[in-house]
Amino acid sequence: MSEYDNKFKKDLASAKRTIDKEVEALRMMENELDENLSKALDLIESCRGRIIVTGMGKSGHIGRKIAATFASTGTPAFFVHPSEASHGDLGMLTTADVVLAISNGGESKELSDILLYCKRFGIPLIAITKNPQSSLGKNSDLVLKLPDDGEACPLGLAPTSSTTATLVMGDILAVDMMERKGFSETDYKQRHPGGKLGAILRRVSDLMHSGAEMPIVNEDTVMQEALLEMTSKMLGCVGIINKKGELVGIITDGDLRRWLSPELITEKACKVMTKNPQTISPDALAIEALNKMNNTGKGITNLFVVEGKKPVGVIHIHDCLRAGVA
Repeated sequence: MSEYDNKFKKDLASAKRTIDKEVEALRMMENELDENLSKALDLIESCRGRIIVTGMGKSGHIGRKIAATFASTGTPAFFVHPSEASHGDLGMLTTADVVLAISNGGESKELSDILLYCKRFGIPLIAITKNPQSSLGKNSDLVLKLPDDGEACPLGLAPTSSTTATLVMGDILAVDMMERKGFSETDYKQRHPGGKLGAILRRVSDLMHSGAEMPIVNEDTVMQEALLEMTSKMLGCVGIINKKGELVGIITDGDLRRWLSPELITEKACKVMTKNPQTISPDALAIEALNKMNNTGKGITNLFVVEGKKPVGVIHIHDCLRAGVA
């Protein structure tokens, strides 16, 4: 066995020990969850202000992530640093808020001013700590207990298993609140308008061409007029509707190539069209439209958007790509 193989074997063993230790801590936390979880969720759900997350050191780093997760999933929240709180930021707390204070051992001195402030003004305080009998635990309204199973760190000192458990406890609260509130994809999109997530969560109605931009002709229209409509709208297709305004077919560049002959321009659109074209709802995600175009096996680049059977728009594959939906 080479020197590199020996090194990898030792590193892999260490990695597995860390994973096993942290999974063990999470299992312990799972088994120790009690009715305080529901009581904490009741406090958060009834909060008329914001969830104020606080913690020192590594607990503070995890607290920032928990606050961000709450805020992005429908529960207004922000992080207050304990030291900054002692120098004016206590003014950010109101009696309408709920404080979520994190300390693994529960004896972070920097939290003392926040604890006293919550007591003085009757602000509900939820503690996340492994020690309910600590200063934090005794001065809180509720304790969400972390597992007291040591750290994955070989010295048993660096916050590892404890920070993982704290992060998961925050995720538990955030996910439970999403389910209680019925938080939807639409709600999520409103809080993530930028980046890849924002693009993936865009609706067909956000990207489609509608109104005067939509290429539409009646089924009895002669192809000369249909071609003019198709060319002027520059989407590579034209939708064919019946007397009820319902979409009954589509003519694409491919249809024109298949029908290419001197008699084409005198034919009626209903004779040239492809019947029962693929369509999509305006409420569908744009990614669904892209998948539908890509997976038909027919090289579709357009989809008519319909409500009932009536067309309300057209979405082109380029619209999806320009919006970053891919």
